Amino acid sequence: MDTRTRILHAAADLLARSTEADVSTRAVCEAAGVGAPVLYRQFGDKEGLLSAVVDFGFEQYLAAKRAAKPSGDPLRDLRDGWDNHTAFALENPNFYRLMYSPGLSTPPAAAAEAHRMLLAVLERCAAAGRLRISPELAARMVMPANTGVALLLITRPAIYTDAREISTRVREAVLTAIIAPDGPGGAREPDREIAVRAASLGALLRALPQSPLSAAETALLLEWLTRLANHPTT
Repeated sequence: MDTRTRILHAAADLLARSTEADVSTRAVCEAAGVGAPVLYRQFGDKEGLLSAVVDFGFEQYLAAKRAAKPSGDPLRDLRDGWDNHTAFALENPNFYRLMYSPGLSTPPAAAAEAHRMLLAVLERCAAAGRLRISPELAARMVMPANTGVALLLITRPAIYTDAREISTRVREAVLTAIIAPDGPGGAREPDREIAVRAASLGALLRALPQSPLSAAETALLLEWLTRLANHPTT
């Protein structure tokens, strides 16, 4: 095991057992058997260390998401993604609290990758004609809702004793706001239908290997489609 990995293992172990979701560099150095100059040479400062620790702790979670094959139902994948996100938070509360800590001015890479994975699922929902707003706006709604629920569940367990039920209720409330109805009884108003079609066309256009339009024309069309998809409706 190289020095960097040994430090990360030591910091991750200390973080998992911490009552405050924090670790001191001195404790990490003692646990890893290295001096402070070695730690700072590897990570720059404590914030750099903590960001690396979060990425290290989230690697197993992200690896499973990377390996998962999309099902034929993007809505099911969206629900599964929410539930897996919440489950990881409940099983690894200190890693999760640190990931979204305001003390980290630079978000860990794991947060950006998780957002990209969510956006990919929402793109599939849009392409299937099931998204009533653009995937980008939907992602900006789903991620903070999922994160907020998860943080409350792990920081206020005495209040939120029915964690899974609360998570499911919030999940479905958010999905109701972004998912277009389908099947019997799923008729949509004309303005809402325009938004759904615009979101779907935008997703299909982004998925094309090569657009028949120029780069400038494609960018302009995507801008128009996004505005149509996100236009407030009554």
